[in-house]
Amino acid sequence: MKLTTRGHYSVKALLDLSLQPRLSLASVKEIAQRQSIPAPYLEKLLIELRRAGLVKSVRGSRGGYQLAHDLNAISLGQILEAVGETIEPLARYAPEATGAEDWVTFSLWRRLHEKLKNALYTITLADLYYDARSWQAAQGEEASFII
Repeated sequence: MKLTTRGHYSVKALLDLSLQPRLSLASVKEIAQRQSIPAPYLEKLLIELRRAGLVKSVRGSRGGYQLAHDLNAISLGQILEAVGETIEPLARYAPEATGAEDWVTFSLWRRLHEKLKNALYTITLADLYYDARSWQAAQGEEASFII
């Protein structure tokens, strides 16, 4: 599995929202500037994340986005799924029926895929948040949060 720009930007945007004070809103422009994401592209991703129920939006001049759930309730798998990231490494592969090795290899990859998929759904936004904060502290950085 390879994390594309789409998935990377989505995670960055949600991590950015995780830093906002509870119940406050962040505009697309603010997030885009802090995370160096093109605003039109970010807006499309945030719409997809809203449809998936991961963020809430408020319209208007003082509107913006905020997380729809606690950090512990949003998994990496949910974020990637919301923006159409695939986690199916063997989507169309079928082993040849001529050798047991093909079936063993296929079975191994299928099992590894299940483990990976389970891991993606157990890693939460809170885990990523604390990893990033720990790295920042180790670097002696303050509250700016650019990943």
